Amino acid sequence: MTCGFYVRRAKPAVRPEPMAGAGPGDRKVTGSGRNDRVGTTLKIGPLEVWPPVVLAPMAGITNSAFRTLCREQGGGLFVSEMITSRALVERDRKTLRMIRFGPGETPRSVQLYGIDPKVVGEAARILSGEGLADHIDLNFGCPAPKVTRRGGGAALPYKRELFRRIVRAAVEGAGPLPVTVKMRTGIDDDHLTYLDAGRIAAEEGVAAIALHGRTALQHYGGEADWSAIARLKEAVPQVPVLGNGDIWSAEDALRMVRETGCDGVVVGRGCLGRPWLFRDLTEAFNGSPRRARPTLGEVAATMRRHAALLCEHLGDERQGVADFRKHVSWYLKGFVVGGELRRAIAMVSTLAELEELTARLDPDQPWPEAAEGPRGRANPRSRVPLPEGWLDDPYDVAVPDAAAESDTSGG
Repeated sequence: MTCGFYVRRAKPAVRPEPMAGAGPGDRKVTGSGRNDRVGTTLKIGPLEVWPPVVLAPMAGITNSAFRTLCREQGGGLFVSEMITSRALVERDRKTLRMIRFGPGETPRSVQLYGIDPKVVGEAARILSGEGLADHIDLNFGCPAPKVTRRGGGAALPYKRELFRRIVRAAVEGAGPLPVTVKMRTGIDDDHLTYLDAGRIAAEEGVAAIALHGRTALQHYGGEADWSAIARLKEAVPQVPVLGNGDIWSAEDALRMVRETGCDGVVVGRGCLGRPWLFRDLTEAFNGSPRRARPTLGEVAATMRRHAALLCEHLGDERQGVADFRKHVSWYLKGFVVGGELRRAIAMVSTLAELEELTARLDPDQPWPEAAEGPRGRANPRSRVPLPEGWLDDPYDVAVPDAAAESDTSGG
């Protein structure tokens, strides 16, 4: 089921010109029909992804319900919430539920987090050997203090040799499954790691590298440094590089491809309350200027669809509706909705209540252009919590405390 949004013809999208030094057709391919496709099919090992768009794993967000909602809108690769390698190896019940995929979800992409090469390798073998996934993405970009203070996430690539061993173990354990890496530019501006980490990952056989153009210190604040994505692409031309950071619209994605030469884009906060962004991205990469501009009534229908999918996914209506509440402010951003009604919708307990309250919204209220732009967490950090002495030796291979993986499935 796909909501029938009113689609407005926008100004023609800017199409990227071939990058200097790129081979013929590397950045632009003529489609067989009415439009010119932008970019080329993204190849991640045996997987071919069109459009070259990836849904970024987001804790508490990119469960099967949200992935389904986004798939109904457009194409791409849709990655699960992060799970920890140790929890998977120990057969943690919650973790196993998190990697359930719907019957229409293919390819199945799982993001794996770990700090111990042996455990990561075993987790990759489980995912591959038991047919639980078609693609494994390694998380080296999480900036959460509870992760970095124990040496995980965005802190780990600073330990170059440990990083190498983890990636090598994952690639070996995954066997035929492609392994990708998602990372940040570094811990802070004084400890940038992305070029070294990118070269190491390429040497160890990853199928693609995704770079969020922010440091862990920036968290989600300020602006993403897209020039870092371009430098990484130059440093590892043999591996597809995906750009991440500040993609709020299809035009942002096209501009990133044009300015950096990246092979595809990773979309995170830009699709919060905006699952139709994947429709816009599909249109844009197919060379079409059409963009979704839903009315408030159409947004309300999507909200109800999202909540219903969550109830189905979680197997409990009240739990599903409660989980949906955090999405309400993102969906309603920019629309004129009275404070009392807005608060009531954000406190719903049942699907019937959501149906009744959203029916009070003005269905004909047009899409607010001012609704575009940043959503979700945005504040930078004053410091990045790290284990004591973490920065002393970048080539230390000691595995951080196993507690770094405790209770972190899903972020």
